[in-house]
Order: sequence, then C-alpha cells, then structure tokens
Amino acid sequence: MSDLVTLDDIRAAAKRVSKIARITPLLDVSAQAGRPLLLKCESLQPSGAFKIRGAYNMVAQLSADQRRRGVVTFSSGNHGQAMALAARELGAPAVVVMPTTASKVKVEGARSFGAEVIFAGTTSTERRERAEAEASARDLTIVPPFDHPWIIAGQGTAGLEILEQCPDVATVMVPIGGGGLAAGVAAAIKLSRPAVTVIGVEPAGAAAMKASIEAGFPVTLERTDSVADGLIPLRPGDLTFAHVKRFVDRVVTVEDSQIIDAVLWLHGCANVVAEPSGAASVAAALSGLGGPGPTVAIISGGNVSLEAIEEFRAGRRS
Repeated sequence: MSDLVTLDDIRAAAKRVSKIARITPLLDVSAQAGRPLLLKCESLQPSGAFKIRGAYNMVAQLSADQRRRGVVTFSSGNHGQAMALAARELGAPAVVVMPTTASKVKVEGARSFGAEVIFAGTTSTERRERAEAEASARDLTIVPPFDHPWIIAGQGTAGLEILEQCPDVATVMVPIGGGGLAAGVAAAIKLSRPAVTVIGVEPAGAAAMKASIEAGFPVTLERTDSVADGLIPLRPGDLTFAHVKRFVDRVVTVEDSQIIDAVLWLHGCANVVAEPSGAASVAAALSGLGGPGPTVAIISGGNVSLEAIEEFRAGRRS
C-alpha cells in the first residue's frame, strides 16, 4: 500500500500541471447514446491526449541538471508527444523511441515539439530496451510511459476534474494500455468518493491487465494485436497493476469492431474526433458494459487522421 499514490500526491500534481494541461470539458451525449453518458474529452489536451498530465508532472520534478542533460522515453506515440512538449516547455532536450509501425500523425507530432525520434521494433519491450540503451549511452533520464508514481499522480488529475465537473457521477470508464491513466484516475476517485464505480477497458486482443488481475500478478502476453495502438503493451506495469487491483472495480474487454464503431459513432453523432485507443471506453459504454447511473467515459486521445476515420467508414460499408 505504501507504494500507491496518495490523494495529496494527485492534488499536488494538479497544481503542477495546471501550467500546461487544460481542464477538459465533459460533453453530454446522453440523447445520442440513449443512456446517461458524458465524455471527458482528453483528446483536447495539448498534444492531443491525457498523457501531458503525467509527462509534465514528472519532467517538472526532475533536477535542473537532469533536465539540462535531457530525457528519453519509449512510446507508441501519445506519451512521446506529451513528453516532448513537456520537455520543450521546461527546457530539456527530448528523445522518443517509437515503433516502426507508429502512425505518421504521432511521429510528426513528437517532432513538431522538438523531439529526436528513433524507431525500434514493434513491441513495447523493444522500445524500452532501446530507450534504456540511449539513456545509458547519453546520460539521459528515462520518463516512462506509465509505471512511475509521478506519472500515475499526473494522470490522476483527470479523475479529480471528473468529480468536480459531475458531482453525481456513478461510473467512470477508463481505457487501459499500460494502466497509468486507469491507476491514477481510479486512485483519485476511490480516495475521494469510494462509492463511484471505476471500470477499466481493454481491447480483447491486448487484455494484459485483465489477465493479470485474474492471475493475481502482472502477466506478460505472448503477443498483442488491436486497432487501438496505444493499448497494446505485452505487460502492465508493476505499480499500475497494484493500483488497478486496489482501486478499479472491474476490467472489461471490447472487440476491435466495437472500437471502430465507437470511433465512427463519436465522429458522426457527437462531432468528436477520437483515435481507436481513445474510443475504447465509449465502445464499452455503448455495448452495455458500464455500471449504474450517470457514466463518464474518458476519451483518452484524438491523434488520428481524418483519412484513417474515412478508411474505417469505408470498411464498414464494404
């Protein structure tokens, strides 16, 4: 329990990240969804995803010497963009290791914030190993994508906002990749309002957290595969697993077809641009996997091209 972030940690992070993170709106789409549903639009954050909360919270707490030497991370895209932006704002050189399959919009986003982008393999393990090698060779500080208390506390600030914006919220649905967002949001909510139900959502083809919860310890999958490229690590973090086990009520899975349907529903019915990873929570909500009462689904990111959305739409028509 001592390793879990506290409510004070999350409140301190909220003050820290207020310099750059937006208080993103809650969009009421109950009429369109046919059930009480609100969207927490983290897609409207600078760099297009919630990741700026954790990245800025960590880089801001590094020493002046660490920032001078620079930072490095490994990311499928959104965390890399967020760390690059945080590093730019705080005067630190940034290196981002991305998969060879990274989407063009995410690569260009990281570079636009001044980061050096290196490509390594297709798995999170390959990216992490390359980032560790770069950190050792160049004396850089690693800013991990999810498994660090400063990252988790930063992500938890979204949970505090939800409680302030929707006092009668009954259920919060959160996408799970490595688990940083779910860990932080669930901690913020359960330490403030224990009666609120928190549900984590994973792609069926990359359900590492669900498998870990069922096993009772972090499990490494042999492979993962999903259209939601930000939700496919082979293994959750040790610290994120501990938080999810303690604070998340249950973890559910959705199929890629449901995720794509949610992307198209958000675009067509709610005028919201969400990447597949960001729409997983909505896929679960629309599929009846939510809990009771007013539900908030976190749209965790919107870094997807309109061309990709049109391809999804064309695929549904064929």
